Amino acid sequence: MDAASARREPIPVFAEMGSTNPVFILPGALRESGESLSSGMYKSFTLGAGQFCTNPGFIIVPDTDAGRRFVEQARQKFEAATPGVLLGRGGRDGLSEAVAILKKHGATLLCGGDPLPGPAYRFANTLLSVSGEKFLSHPRELQTEAFGPVALLVMARDIAQTVAIISQIEGNLTGTIYSDAAGKDDADYAAIEPGLRQRVGRLINDKMPTGVAVSPAMNHGGPFPATGHPGFTAVGIPTSIQRFAALHCYENVAPSRLPEWLKS
Repeated sequence: MDAASARREPIPVFAEMGSTNPVFILPGALRESGESLSSGMYKSFTLGAGQFCTNPGFIIVPDTDAGRRFVEQARQKFEAATPGVLLGRGGRDGLSEAVAILKKHGATLLCGGDPLPGPAYRFANTLLSVSGEKFLSHPRELQTEAFGPVALLVMARDIAQTVAIISQIEGNLTGTIYSDAAGKDDADYAAIEPGLRQRVGRLINDKMPTGVAVSPAMNHGGPFPATGHPGFTAVGIPTSIQRFAALHCYENVAPSRLPEWLKS
């Protein structure tokens, strides 16, 4: 993207470059269904050994007793699961580098954190946690993408701190908000949704982001640096084909001179 943009005549680029896909779990949702949320996160997180572009790798949880129970439930599930096979050595080595960066900037390792012996390339299912304060001190480094079975849990003190965290989030493919079914989280939802909406291509409520519907309504794209341009989608005909197309206009051209497909 940088090389194309730096040219004297820049080249338009559509590139899907990375995403941590933040998931916000509001207090009411945590009280209502914390155990099932930890199970859903585990299943989404481990799909394809965490190598989905919509893998939920950045989870924001209230720093409460219920939030800490959720973290422990998730840790137990992740630690007990058998890690999947990675695409290659580069992915494994990239995970080691990403985990090192997260730890260096204040994240605490809860489980995993290391490559596993062969014959296939594997990396232990890995969870890290960090306080909201530490995240706000190093927001860029603590959004380092780990493409594989690695997730960072950010413990937010209150909704004001959650809003501050959102203000530091980079562009992403997806952003998810879990709230309680009775509407007790509605005020918190209203506080965080506007900021999150501007930072993600696909806003999701009450489901994990790994499924992508192949339909014209789907946007599988997002603001930079998730992709090179927020105006395109990688999934869903006919809109996805536009990322490969140049716009051409014929003005006041005699019908006999038009291409065959424009003569009708």
